[in-house]
Amino acid sequence: MGEWGFLSSLLDAVQEHSPMVGRFWLVVMLLFRILVLATVGSDVFEDEQEEFVCNTQQPGCKPVCYDAAFPISHYRFLVFHVVVLSAPAALFVIFAVHQAAKPGRGGAPGQRARRLQPFYVGSVVARIAAELGFLLGQALLYGFRVQPLFVCHRRPCPHHVDCFVSRPTEKTVFIHFYFVVGLVSALLSLAELAHLLRKGPPVRAGCCPRPQERGPAPGQPAGAVAEPCCPPPRGDLTV
Repeated sequence: MGEWGFLSSLLDAVQEHSPMVGRFWLVVMLLFRILVLATVGSDVFEDEQEEFVCNTQQPGCKPVCYDAAFPISHYRFLVFHVVVLSAPAALFVIFAVHQAAKPGRGGAPGQRARRLQPFYVGSVVARIAAELGFLLGQALLYGFRVQPLFVCHRRPCPHHVDCFVSRPTEKTVFIHFYFVVGLVSALLSLAELAHLLRKGPPVRAGCCPRPQERGPAPGQPAGAVAEPCCPPPRGDLTV
């Protein structure tokens, strides 16, 4: 799992900027996607091409039939899915660290959160688009069942050739599991987006006139100091 370490560390940094529902998405991503794909997925699909057997000895027929049955390898498709889903979050973390390192761009936590929140919302929107796109792609490319028999009639095969897929039931179960995890992940991302849009950006400190610049509130004596009208910064997005 060493090759997944860098990606996992970047995703783990996102929790510092995410609301609670975003952290649930992160748990689903790390445990039910990256961990399952790295430990179980590689074993399920490692013999995908080697064990694809066709009842012909015609040179070039087996690779052509495999390409027709699986335009993209299941495992490579799922790995690419994880990488694309992680890209918006990783880019946001890099942007947030870059902004925090700029001279004079520190400020109060509420101000930093207000400045970064539009970019975080954009990363969630990009994640939702990638999630739905890959779910649709999985349904169109593979469907929801790996057939044990694939009939091929492409050249250079001399006739209709029967090709057999190894462990089709196990692969079907894995595809169903991964699709359900994708639906849960998409719902969590939609819930996070709704949460962020409902709460809005944190109110910037100092957005109201200073109390001494405002007149006394009705019913207060002339020398009284009015209370500031700005509520404390709200929202879960922090840096």
